[in-house]
Amino acid sequence: MNVAIILAGGRGTRVGADVPKQFIEVLGRPVLSYTIERFQNHPEVDAIEVVCRKGYEDELRAICDAGGFDKVRWVAEGGREFQDSVISGLRNLEGEISDDDQVLVHYGASPFVSDEVISDAIRVCGLHGNASPAHSQVYLAATPGDGEGTSEFVDRDEVMCLNSPQALRYGYAKWVYEEGARRGLLDKVEPHTTSLMFAMGERVWFSKGSTANIKITTAEDLRLFKGWVLAGK
Repeated sequence: MNVAIILAGGRGTRVGADVPKQFIEVLGRPVLSYTIERFQNHPEVDAIEVVCRKGYEDELRAICDAGGFDKVRWVAEGGREFQDSVISGLRNLEGEISDDDQVLVHYGASPFVSDEVISDAIRVCGLHGNASPAHSQVYLAATPGDGEGTSEFVDRDEVMCLNSPQALRYGYAKWVYEEGARRGLLDKVEPHTTSLMFAMGERVWFSKGSTANIKITTAEDLRLFKGWVLAGK
């Protein structure tokens, strides 16, 4: 079974809105609705769990009712940080799915994800036990220097950009977080499952990525998403 774990527990303060960015409405629908729809309509996704920010359970219920999202079978409470939310989602599935099932951890504010990206993450995870959508760095890259300028560049051929959904076998995902906690790594790495895996010396397998699969972070991203929705109408 393939289960999408959609993370909707964040605050999204950089957007500058009064509500978490995943609940901001774009053309009459919350961003989260569009994200859930991508997995609801994907033929290889069997079920969905949403890790929801506390206090927004009613909004989530309304989203699922309005969209007819019958694949949403579980709701877990969001944590203070990314890793806390993932752990909450994994624990909530204990006894519900098997260790050999695959979970696809995806951001609720990443509605651009395509069927192709989801399918290839499932395929590669089936072969190797984990997968992260990846694509080459398309822009010229540099070190941050002093924040105002730099004299050093980064060879973009030496860099890959990773995104979500991060797919893992359920049993392996639980082990990653249990072992990461045992080593005291959870609050010392970038807030991504793949970052934790790298810190533990684990190999991350690449699946097909896309430069269009962005996570909404700023008000500019919201405007871009609105245009994307309009273009598809």
